[in-house]
Amino acid sequence: MYKVKTKYFHTNNEYRIFIHSILKIIQNLLWNIKRNFGNLDKKIIEDYFSQNDIKKLHIGCGKNLLIGWLNSDYFPKNNQVLHLNATSKFPFEDNVFDYIFSEHMIEHISYSNASFMLHECYRILKKNGKIRISTPNIQFLIDLFDKDKSNLKNDYITWSTNTFVKDAPYCNEIFVVNNFVRDWGHIFIYDEKSLKFTLEESGFGCIELFDLNKSHENEFLNLENELRLPSGFLQFETITLEAKKL
Repeated sequence: MYKVKTKYFHTNNEYRIFIHSILKIIQNLLWNIKRNFGNLDKKIIEDYFSQNDIKKLHIGCGKNLLIGWLNSDYFPKNNQVLHLNATSKFPFEDNVFDYIFSEHMIEHISYSNASFMLHECYRILKKNGKIRISTPNIQFLIDLFDKDKSNLKNDYITWSTNTFVKDAPYCNEIFVVNNFVRDWGHIFIYDEKSLKFTLEESGFGCIELFDLNKSHENEFLNLENELRLPSGFLQFETITLEAKKL
C-alpha cells in the first residue's frame, strides 16, 4: 500500500496518474474559460466568413499568422487564432473553403488521424478547391548517410547535433536521424509516395510537387516560414505537395 499520500493508492505510479488526471481536468477547465466555452471560436469563424470573399484555412499556424487566412491551431497562443483539433470533425459546413494550407503539422499526428484530417479537408473544400501540405520528407534523413555529402548536408548535421542533441559525443547523422523522428512530437514522417497516396485516398487529384514558397497559385506563394531555420535548411527538410478537389 502506498501510505505516504493516501490509503487509496497502492503504488506511487497510481498516485501520479491520479494527480495528472486532476491537473488535466483543471487545465481543460481553464482553457474553456479562456476560450469562453467555445463562443470565442464561433465568433472567430463568423467574423472571418463575413469579412473574406476568398475562404482560406491555415491548419497548425503556430506563430506564422497569415493575412487573409483563417489561422488555426490546436492550442492557440492568442485570441485571433481558431482552436481546431485536426483529428476531429471540423466545425465547418461542406464545400466552403477555396484553399487549405498546412506547414509542418501533419507529421505530429498519427497516419490514421492524418488520413481523417485530409478527408475533412476534402469535405470542406469547394469543388476545384486546392490544398497545400508541407511536411518533413524522410528522404532528407536518408540522404544524410550519403558518403559524399554536400556542404549543406554537413552543415545541417553539425547544426542539428549541436542544437538539439547536446549529449551526442560527436556530430554525426545517426544522432540527427534518431532525434528527428522522435523530437518535437513527431509521429509519422512521410515521403513523396506516402503523402501523395494519402491525398489520393482522401479524394484529391492533380497532385503536384513544389519547392517551398513556390506555386502556380498566387494564394499559395510565400507561405512557408523559412526564416525559422538557418538558410536552406527548411527547404532541405521539406516536401510540399498541392492537390485539387475534383
